[in-house]
Amino acid sequence: MLELKNISYIVEENGQNKVILDDISLTIDEHFVAITGPNGGGKSTLAKIIAGIIKPTAGKIFLDGEDITGLDITERARKGISFAFQQPVHFKGITVKDIVSIAAGRTMTTHEVCDILSEVGLCAREYVDREVNNSLSGGELKRIEIAMILARGTKLSLFDEPEAGIDLWSFNSLIKVFEKMREDINGAILIISHQERILNIAEKIVVLVNGKVSQIGTKEEVFPKLLLEATHCDALHHE
Repeated sequence: MLELKNISYIVEENGQNKVILDDISLTIDEHFVAITGPNGGGKSTLAKIIAGIIKPTAGKIFLDGEDITGLDITERARKGISFAFQQPVHFKGITVKDIVSIAAGRTMTTHEVCDILSEVGLCAREYVDREVNNSLSGGELKRIEIAMILARGTKLSLFDEPEAGIDLWSFNSLIKVFEKMREDINGAILIISHQERILNIAEKIVVLVNGKVSQIGTKEEVFPKLLLEATHCDALHHE
């Protein structure tokens, strides 16, 4: 279980303090949670704070009751938090089998790697010995990154806008992967996303607006207000 208690994040901009996150308290104990909201609301900042890339200005973060506020991304990874970036990293000279084995923390057999690649919708034999470089598409890299997270078997798998930069076919495949992860993974999945199809498979949706939590609930509870706000914004845009 992940607990955020009174998390704030403030930066200095043009000699003045700018509040990015404002006193956020949140508990993640469901299997599949999505955080959504308008651009500039603080979603990616919150993801980086959870992952340990940046530290909050104020507040505490607890993982299974342990205070991890002062731990960096490497230390949090050891505690069981995996973070998937919007743009997956390339590793020239490292094969897919190598990187999945590194994620698992042991040397995996080709058969084991193939099983995991198959789980994320890749034709395993075609990918296992390929380098993780520019020859792979954005959708392929995203799925390899998910395979790494599956190999690690972490307590919390955190994805920041996994739909970014991939085509519709890859996105459709990604949805199927997340649906399967939701059913099979032992830990929790936390996804930052604007996509309705991702929100639709979440057990809980958190709406972040202007650095504050504006709504928390199921899709049945959250969607009507989200649609109303979107309609209102469109009406303002066309005035």
